[in-house]
Amino acid sequence: MSTEKKQIISDMIGLAKADNVLHEREYEFILAVAARLGLSKTDVDTLHARPLKVNVLTTELQRISQFHRLLLLMNVDQETHFTELDALRNYGLKLGIRPEAIEQILSEMDDHEHKMIPSDRLVEIFKRFYN
Repeated sequence: MSTEKKQIISDMIGLAKADNVLHEREYEFILAVAARLGLSKTDVDTLHARPLKVNVLTTELQRISQFHRLLLLMNVDQETHFTELDALRNYGLKLGIRPEAIEQILSEMDDHEHKMIPSDRLVEIFKRFYN
């Protein structure tokens, strides 16, 4: 199992637990992402018990993709807590996402069904702040 894949799942678990509860829908979403990355349920459970320290992914595309995964995860239970928003902001900053992009994304969430910003709109936001 690659360190990068572990990091992706560990970060997702960390965000999911920001409100001190790992909801079943969040866990299922994490398992689905892990499966796509080639990780098992046992791998996920191990990372849940022993999370990795946050480590920045190497490329801009990896960091933006991880932020998007974390955004989707935050909204999967359809409850957004202040602690989750704060955790997402902090993860975004640690990933090197510009604060202006983070705030625009968070402010637009409520404009979309289930708070899920379409990927094409996310691309527009990132292009605006990264070009």
